[in-house]
Amino acid sequence: MARKPLCFVLMPFGIKSAGGDKPINFDAVYNDFIKPAVEEAGLEPIRADEEQAGGIIHKPMFERLVLCEYAIADLTTANANVFYELGVRHAAKPRTTVLLFAEGQGRLPFDVAPLRAMPYSIGEKGGPTNKKEAIKGLVAKLKAARKNVDKDSPLFQLIDEYPEIKLAHEKTDVFREQVAYAEELKAKLRKARKHGRDAIYEVELSLGELDDEEAGVIVDLFLSYRSVEAWPDMIRMFDRIDLALRATILLREQYAFALNRNGDGDLAESVLLELIDQRGPSSETYGLLGRVYKDRWDAAKAENKEAKAKGYLKKAIEAYLKGFEADWRDAYPGINALTLMHVADPTDVRITQLRAVVEYAVKRKIANGAADYWDHATLLELAVLGKDQAVSNAQLAELLPHVREVWEPKTTAKNLGFIMDALPGDALDRIWIKEIIEQLLES
Repeated sequence: MARKPLCFVLMPFGIKSAGGDKPINFDAVYNDFIKPAVEEAGLEPIRADEEQAGGIIHKPMFERLVLCEYAIADLTTANANVFYELGVRHAAKPRTTVLLFAEGQGRLPFDVAPLRAMPYSIGEKGGPTNKKEAIKGLVAKLKAARKNVDKDSPLFQLIDEYPEIKLAHEKTDVFREQVAYAEELKAKLRKARKHGRDAIYEVELSLGELDDEEAGVIVDLFLSYRSVEAWPDMIRMFDRIDLALRATILLREQYAFALNRNGDGDLAESVLLELIDQRGPSSETYGLLGRVYKDRWDAAKAENKEAKAKGYLKKAIEAYLKGFEADWRDAYPGINALTLMHVADPTDVRITQLRAVVEYAVKRKIANGAADYWDHATLLELAVLGKDQAVSNAQLAELLPHVREVWEPKTTAKNLGFIMDALPGDALDRIWIKEIIEQLLES
């Protein structure tokens, strides 16, 4: 069977605001529009792993930019990574790069506005609309790129003496084999996660030095250990990772997460504070820091150290609030702040306003069709805080099918335990809240 030419797709990931009146679900844009069009044009799509990017461009990314016969770049949001990668592509390839952008999401930057980019439309849920016509248009663009002898790279267009880059077929074949190898390893890890820590460790042992592996494989291995609560393995593995990858935000945040879960809250706090100092506030980083302080509060409470517990409870609330203020669309730090504020002082005047914003944020995300476990957990927690048994049971039923990793329902159960413990000993609500906690722990 003849091998299809490769088409590398450069684009943002997940749900992002691009300056329009609604966020864009870029995963839906890829799955419902770009990927089908690439395949219909007779090409094989490759999309960079979201986790692989992590703020640092690695050797495999350069290889894909240079060696893929075709490329598509979605310029919506003026994403810094996409523009950097497009620059590399234009420097390496004189032609076969197709540009896209979502209409009504702000103007393209001046430097690329003159380039011939294809617009596509976005619907109410953030995904592409008029998909049939959009796919047809992109297929035509790709087929034209296959036949076109004209240069689409401004560098090759404007600098007559700029050299054509010729690469040996042997190098392209090696690259193709590396892509297949990485995909094979990821498939092995998907299977290993179902069988636990030892199965994941077997996959790790099959690798060579970790700093020689593709970044996407390393991140997948790292997060596979997280999925089975193998915190010591995450910590051990972090020290073996390539320095450039170790410096990424994703890896540092997850390293701190593992440290805290493994009992080293001091080092976890240090890693997170350093991140905040270096790149500013973030909902994820402050959310993780809030968890560090929440665990310290819980430990001090268990030791009957009331003053110490009160201090850490206040710090946890402040960290979660800062995380929610950094990005109110991320309900996770908001619901944690809200729960702890109920525990600290149910008469806190900030509770009513915060609850309204948290509820709006999570319901908007669910309406956009991009909800995950934590969004459904937020609605469950809001229902329990409101002492609504019927809605709580309904939200539990919605939540359980979204569990991805074993530690997730444990975290939710612990939060509900804090709410239950704050109620009077004879409160009837304690009975059904306890039943929900038990179901979460059994899931």
